[in-house]
Amino acid sequence: MRTISVLLLVTILSISCDKLGISNTDGDGFVTYKITKGQQSASPAQYKYYPSLTELKFTAHFDSSAIYATVNPTNQLDINKLYGFADDDKQHHVSSARIGWRWYSNKLELFGYVYNDSVRTTQLITQVPLKTDIPCSIKVDGTRYVFTANGTQMTMPRTAKTPTGKGYRLYPYFGGDEMAPKDITIRIRED
Repeated sequence: MRTISVLLLVTILSISCDKLGISNTDGDGFVTYKITKGQQSASPAQYKYYPSLTELKFTAHFDSSAIYATVNPTNQLDINKLYGFADDDKQHHVSSARIGWRWYSNKLELFGYVYNDSVRTTQLITQVPLKTDIPCSIKVDGTRYVFTANGTQMTMPRTAKTPTGKGYRLYPYFGGDEMAPKDITIRIRED
């Protein structure tokens, strides 16, 4: 009876994880995040808190679903969010660091995307190819963030008062003020 109960529990958990999109059939550690057409937030998005983060390292993989056109051509300049964290134990629109992305001029561009004291700043890091594993990191270094994407590094100011990053994880998000014009799939493995 106990064996049947354990098997039933494992089956229920497997089905639940599949419905959340958390399953990893390749066994490679990547989680597949999907932003559904007409939405902005990705799923799955499970709460994770970083009490003391010195560096967030992850690998991102974009497929051809990252190629999109916005309804309003001006919004093609908007930067979507890839991955990062809220900082200083505050809301992410007050203090945070993320890597952002956009499809612009037939290229996939990655950005540093930071909120310091509720002021957003962005800075281009590099252009990257589709269908490639892209190593990324955001390092907390005192009064600055050090962003690295595909071997290219740059820094942006950090005004947070905590000695290390302290806050919750931030997931893929589309836009700006437009919703995703199509289904977009991004694979991420936290390293």
